[in-house]
Amino acid sequence: MPTVGEVSRFADIFRYVMELAKSRPLTLMIDEFQEFLKVNKSVYSEMQDIWDRNKHETKMNLIVCGSVNSLMNKLFRDKKEPLYGRQTDTMKLRYFTPSVLRQILAEYSPSYSNEDLLALYLLTGGVAKYVELFVDRGLMSWSEMLDAVFERDSYFLEEGKAMLVEEFGRDYGMYFSILSLIAQGHNTRGDIEGILRCEIGGYLSKLISDYELIAKRQLLFEKSANKNVNYAICDKFLNFWFRYIYKYNYMLEVGGNDKLRELASKNYHTYSGWVLESWFRDKLVETGAYTRIGYWHDRRGENEIDIIAVDDLERRAEIYEVKRQKKDIDFSILRAKTDVFLKATGQLKGYDITYKGLSLEDM
Repeated sequence: MPTVGEVSRFADIFRYVMELAKSRPLTLMIDEFQEFLKVNKSVYSEMQDIWDRNKHETKMNLIVCGSVNSLMNKLFRDKKEPLYGRQTDTMKLRYFTPSVLRQILAEYSPSYSNEDLLALYLLTGGVAKYVELFVDRGLMSWSEMLDAVFERDSYFLEEGKAMLVEEFGRDYGMYFSILSLIAQGHNTRGDIEGILRCEIGGYLSKLISDYELIAKRQLLFEKSANKNVNYAICDKFLNFWFRYIYKYNYMLEVGGNDKLRELASKNYHTYSGWVLESWFRDKLVETGAYTRIGYWHDRRGENEIDIIAVDDLERRAEIYEVKRQKKDIDFSILRAKTDVFLKATGQLKGYDITYKGLSLEDM
């Protein structure tokens, strides 16, 4: 189908492709679809009109992609928007799983150590782009990866801000403050509000539902939806970015990249120990062998169980202690903490309970 005259509007292109697809199957993919909001937001209502007029005759497979999650949700899930309800399917890109990260590292660095594997997980969270940045430069050891993150002009130094400022808009300062506090370990609403001295319920709700950046975590078998709630940043890289790069940005402003790298290195073993727990939780989730996976601690925090994996169908449970070094795992202590857990919750009666220890060696 020939075009006549000059094409100056996207609607004309879209109408042309829709007409063309009536005679042959076509797939049209539009990347960064939310950017039309800046260019000309009337594009969406024009697309809606053209689509509704032609959708029963055209053989068009339309795929639109966007990197700003909140805006893409707004365009298709807000009843006030012209494209509301028009999508027939939704696909979200997911993180590489632990097994995939292990395969990648084995392919590009066959002699890798488990410390290297943990660093790849800790610094990328399984995001394909970040993994690619390390792979393309051949940076496969944990020390090389850490060096690359903190070097001058590193892609990673500005990535957190570049990723989220557009998401949050004018309120990004408050969101950044909340995420920074969560990354430092201030993960309850009361704790965060006490530090910021303001009410943050609305912000937390949006971070969970609209932006999908944090998740609510509760003790396993907690009956109330509002008790013992804490918050965790879902993205491992963002957690690292807010914990070190955002918090200590003043060091970077005076060229203290090496100093910040040194600071992160000093705390690396402690921080990576927490991430190691997350690695094993993700591995257990990946198996699909359990009906619930969580953690537990008593009110005073004196008895804490890192991972509890339960299969209610088979009536079995696995209780895990996670340490960086296997020699630090004490099963007598784990059994004692489990006794406190069983008495406090009244759960897992009649279940077959197994006690296990996990360390770097088990990755």
